[in-house]
Amino acid sequence: MSTGAEVRPRVVLVGTMGAGKTTVGRRLAELWGVDFRDSDLDVEAAEGRSVSDIFVDSGEARFRELEREAIADALSAHAGVLALGGGAVVDPTTRERLAGHRVVFLRVGLADAADRVGLGVSRPLLLGNVRGRIKQLIDERTPVYASVATHVVETDGVDVEEVVARVRAAVEEDHG
Repeated sequence: MSTGAEVRPRVVLVGTMGAGKTTVGRRLAELWGVDFRDSDLDVEAAEGRSVSDIFVDSGEARFRELEREAIADALSAHAGVLALGGGAVVDPTTRERLAGHRVVFLRVGLADAADRVGLGVSRPLLLGNVRGRIKQLIDERTPVYASVATHVVETDGVDVEEVVARVRAAVEEDHG
């Protein structure tokens, strides 16, 4: 039974690894009483294997294809909080699909990202020089995150509850 109302995420969180998308997203969903989805977890559930295993066994291109499909599904069927994997916005189709959605870019600098990610052993794009790779990803992707964002929230030197409060204020201001 269709009500004619379009289902859309309340907010989509983007940003590099270590920005806090999953942590902040879960907390926001809890506060708003809505469901939380993470595109990486959706891909893992659909494939029955970890993102790292998909990268190793099938390659990044296959992972990005699965990610694009998972995000398309979530954007059309999920009414809660959606966190996208750090590289999701690199895909032009995903960027197009984000148009018209409330997208918050959680911006994090190198020092805080490196501290939060640690050695990155479960992150396939961090093989080798972790800090150097994070810097490269931040430099490459920041303009792309900014291009899809309706709001930017700084996360450096800020605890999770303050980031949640900032995102919540931005989103609720839109609703008001």
